[in-house]
Formats: sequence, C-alpha cells, structure tokens
Amino acid sequence: MNDAKQGTLHRACPSCLGTKLEVIWRKSDVDFAACQRCGMVYIPEVLESYATGQFYEARTESFYLSDDKLKSDYDPVRFQREWALLGQWVPSGKVLDVGCSTGGFLKGLHEMGDYETMGCDVSQGALNQAEKIGVTVLRAPFLSLPVTESNYDAITFWAVLEHLADPAAFLAKAGSMISSGGICILLVPNLHSLAIRSIGPRYRYIMTEHLNYFSAAALSHMVARVGGWKIERVTSMHFNPVVIIQDALKFREEVPDAERAKLLKRTNRWKRSGLMRPLKAAYRNVESVLSRMLAADNLVMVLRKN
Repeated sequence: MNDAKQGTLHRACPSCLGTKLEVIWRKSDVDFAACQRCGMVYIPEVLESYATGQFYEARTESFYLSDDKLKSDYDPVRFQREWALLGQWVPSGKVLDVGCSTGGFLKGLHEMGDYETMGCDVSQGALNQAEKIGVTVLRAPFLSLPVTESNYDAITFWAVLEHLADPAAFLAKAGSMISSGGICILLVPNLHSLAIRSIGPRYRYIMTEHLNYFSAAALSHMVARVGGWKIERVTSMHFNPVVIIQDALKFREEVPDAERAKLLKRTNRWKRSGLMRPLKAAYRNVESVLSRMLAADNLVMVLRKN
C-alpha cells in the first residue's frame, strides 16, 4: 500500500508478511530492517522509482550498456556456473530469463544447447542491446505478460528478486507460465554469506537498490506462501574475496557503477588467465566448502512446478 509519504511504498516483510521489524543497518540514509517473525532483512520504505523500475531504465546507458559491463556480461566465463546448473535440471527446452538485461546468459545458453530462449527486462535499452546480439525478447513487463506466453520448461531469476518490491508476485506469475514439472531457478544475495556475516553493511552489495536479503529459511517461507512449488535443491555459489577485503578496508555508502563494472570485467579476465592456475584449485576448494555451508555470496534455490 502507498505510504502517506509521497514517493515511497511501505512494505510488510516480503517473505512472511510480518509487520514487526527492527532496524539493523542504516546506509545511504536508508533503513534496513529485520523481520521479527522470519528473520528476513529488507528495506521497508521503498522509493517508487525502484518499485516501478524507473531507476533501472535511468541507469541503462551509464551501467548496463557501459563498455566494461557489456564485456563482462558477454565474456564466455561469466555465466559458466549458471549454464551448468540449468543444464543439470533442464538439458533442453523453452527457457524464459526474467531480468535478462543485455542477454548475456541467454545468448550463451542458446549457443550451448537445444534451447528456445526468451528474455524480459524492465529496461528497454537493455532489451534493445539483447536484440542486437540475437536474443528474442518480450517487451511487456513480466507481470503483464499474457497467458499465451506460457508452457515454459524453465524460468530463471538470476539476481532479480532482491530488486523487487513484491518478489512473491513474480514467483506466483512464474508458476502460471511454467509447465507442470517445469523448473524455476532463483539466485539472490545470501543473507548468511561469509561476506555479510564478516563485514555486515560495509559489504558493497548491501545497497539501496537491493530491497530484499533472503536467508534459505526466509526464501523457503516465501516459496511455501506462494504455493505450487516443490523445493528440489538449496545451495550457494560465487565467492569474491577481493570484494570482501576491499570493503573491509574501506567503507563506502555506495560503490560507483563504473568501479563495479570494471571489477566484474577484471574478475572474468582472472578466471581465464593461465597465470592464476595455481590459485584456482585453492579457490575452488574454498568456494566448494562455502557452497555446502550455504555461506557463498549468492543463495540458489531450484524449484519444480507441482
């Protein structure tokens, strides 16, 4: 519902709809609160520009279409884990990527297997770029897509639910568009990651555009509340120790988009570098341990439609 304060949206807990909360962090003049019922952390007062997506459209040119960000998104190593995960559950079929941005995930997926791929995003500029590289896009907002856009074998939300004022509505919509037995994959920042546990709000991905911070329990609670899904797997993936070290040493309210994009591109280059080979085995071992502990940077949940 709309708050009396113009330009903001007041929210109950996105996971359990609880209304009792405790402010635990404040960053960039924004309160981050923990739900007293389920423990989820979220921003209770959301600017309308975030809720409507206008914020993301406005930064398309400066971030999503920047040279460094495009080079990162189209790098062959960028979505290796995501492609592998989807391939384990859906080796072929019709796939919709919600929040597809400039289409890097879908382009690679289409090239690697027998997939019919489509994407949607709030940013029309990002969709224009996705079309330029051959990705099929749906121009309507996801919640407004017609019933005819259904029978998907898989729907993916890679780092999307944290941006949404009402993530449960998107999960419910996905349930209406996916075939019985179809797979939905959710990836969100992990509230119980080593990064957040160790440095808290100093971590750069605790940011005002990330409205929701799920633990495995909170995400499971939201899935159960929406209904119609069976949880097949819960894991975590990705670990960037460079970010943790940088943010531990220097606190900043917000890290500039240009710096974030440059680090993403540099990280991909490190992954491909032969000079990093001696460190890669150790890194993979650490990431594997964190993944099993549900302590890597991102929480991942694989759902099957009942």
